[in-house]
Amino acid sequence: MSLEETTSAQPDTHGIGLAILITTVATLGGFLFGYDSGVINGTVKGLQVAFQSNSVGTGFSVASMLLGCAVGAAAAGRLADMFGRKPLLLMSAVFFVISAWGSGIAGTTNEFIIYRILGGLAVGAASVMAPAYISEIAPPHLRGRLTSIQQVAIIVGLTAAFVSNYFIVKVAGDSTAEFMMGFEAWRWMFWVELIPAAIFFFALFLIPESPRYLVSAGKKDEAHGVLTRLAGEQKAGVVVKEIEDTLAADHKPSLKDIFDPEGKGIRPIIWVGIGLAVFQQFVGINVIFYYGSVLWEFVGFTEEDGLLTNVIMGAVSIGAVLVSMALIDKMGRKPLLLIGSIGMAVSLAVMAGVFSMASVTETGLALPAGLGPVALIAAVIYVAFFNFSWGPVMWVMLGEMFPNQVRGSGLAVSGFFQWIANFGITMTFPILLATTGLFSAYALYAIAAGISVIFVFKFVKETMGKTLEEM
Repeated sequence: MSLEETTSAQPDTHGIGLAILITTVATLGGFLFGYDSGVINGTVKGLQVAFQSNSVGTGFSVASMLLGCAVGAAAAGRLADMFGRKPLLLMSAVFFVISAWGSGIAGTTNEFIIYRILGGLAVGAASVMAPAYISEIAPPHLRGRLTSIQQVAIIVGLTAAFVSNYFIVKVAGDSTAEFMMGFEAWRWMFWVELIPAAIFFFALFLIPESPRYLVSAGKKDEAHGVLTRLAGEQKAGVVVKEIEDTLAADHKPSLKDIFDPEGKGIRPIIWVGIGLAVFQQFVGINVIFYYGSVLWEFVGFTEEDGLLTNVIMGAVSIGAVLVSMALIDKMGRKPLLLIGSIGMAVSLAVMAGVFSMASVTETGLALPAGLGPVALIAAVIYVAFFNFSWGPVMWVMLGEMFPNQVRGSGLAVSGFFQWIANFGITMTFPILLATTGLFSAYALYAIAAGISVIFVFKFVKETMGKTLEEM
């Protein structure tokens, strides 16, 4: 329950300032989510050289974080109910710091994987808790805009990682070359994350705990103080009482909620949520985010040019997300998903077609003259369509489509499958690259995008303008 559901009073100016501060701090978790996901892009070559890993080993090193993400996302809700939103975000910040330092200092593949899994726990928890925390403190008239900032923060974090990687390699000359203090450039790519991770940790001490959690933990006086700062003294007591009444009437979250009470198996709405989560990954977007520099080097680009391409992809992603935010409450969720699926299917098919005409060389693939730019433009269009549609819209729909009594379990199950699908795609790409090649990989992603058109058209219901009860 958010302040929107407990009071319609407009907060004073001080309350707006506090809400914006809380949102800024909480979305640093989203920024780190994006940064931690994107930084691996420029380090793949360094990992291969440092750990002498094959395609399977490299794939697992890159994808290992996602196992932690799945666990972190699945456990975050329950842990936040037990210990509070703020302590869980503080623990995530600690894990971000440990992961950033350890990933850079790791001397073996096993050490690296352990640190990346710790980072994954932080990413998974932040991906769930940051938007939930914001929604519980945001004033009614700012709630939608403040909550949507999380997705922008994720893309900005990805882009920041791409920019950082690019400049480090530009100075060092290569990701495996020495950058500073005797350490290779790829290690410094991870260590740069220590700066925003430390800022996130200390900034969390500036913001209060969620008033909903404080009331549920029996700390009514603290909740009253927070609500006074957010909604004003006049409404604080009323809101505390309304939160108490709602908590008393609430259905306690349980994984049993995913099953139909009449014994008909898993609820259809849960299957739709799982489908949205899985298709978002099966279109292969994280291949671009995790392996972009290696991909473009493989088809003839220099490492520096490959990393610069990532920066362009990040800028396009930010622009596409902003356009989506402007249209999602006007056009609706389902039309954006359909447009995105069609656009991705076409652009992925073009990429697959281009790569099917490539010839194998000792260093990778050689594309026929003039087709390199075609593949690059198709990739940029693909990224734009994804971030215009499935990137932000999937998370919006998962937050809206589940009725109150199954929202917690529905989000947990869908989030778990999303990260597992992400792991599967990330793990298999280097294997496909080393065996059947880029054509088969992008052909599979194009097929998945095509099937997603049918899935959205037949099974996904529009949520714009509808209450959870109507859903």
